[in-house]
Amino acid sequence: MRDHYLSREVPPGQVMSNITGMDRRTFLLRTLTLATTAWLARHTPMALAADMGSGAATRDLLGRQFPDLSGGSHRLGDWRGKPMLVNFWATWCAPCVKEMPALDALSKLHPQAQFVGIGVDTADNMRKFAAKVPVSYPLLVAGPGAIDLMRGMGNGPGGLPFTVLLDKDGAISHKVLGTVKEDEVSAWLKSLGA
Repeated sequence: MRDHYLSREVPPGQVMSNITGMDRRTFLLRTLTLATTAWLARHTPMALAADMGSGAATRDLLGRQFPDLSGGSHRLGDWRGKPMLVNFWATWCAPCVKEMPALDALSKLHPQAQFVGIGVDTADNMRKFAAKVPVSYPLLVAGPGAIDLMRGMGNGPGGLPFTVLLDKDGAISHKVLGTVKEDEVSAWLKSLGA
């Protein structure tokens, strides 16, 4: 048997393997699985079950104080009483940046809902970004600590963008890991009275 990659003979009965001990078929299957998973994660938003993680993590989200880009501070629970869309994002996250104009348009289309962007980034980076791409809803700074908060709400991988839609009482209605679909979010907001 000839190994075409190394251009050398392999003794009969011996399977050529890479340095990790995997045979070529296992290596190719694992590589294909990883590539497919990465592609799906990038191109397919994942709606997560609304009831996952709706307890302590949601109370933590609503009760926590977040600084804004002007030096003020906000508690998400202060906006309770109307539907709220909370979008976790970062300036270095290309899908996050791409969806921000759509979220801004949705916030203007549904003024009865409160939209909030929570940055998994620094205030300085967010200020620079907001100067170039302004949005009409508040941008709050959470930094890397937001990843644990997202994981508590059912976003196990801690991926971005991550959007949570809360009803007027602060209960999770919908969650999306990945870029949101505008028509879908608009329908969800309408169903919540926004």
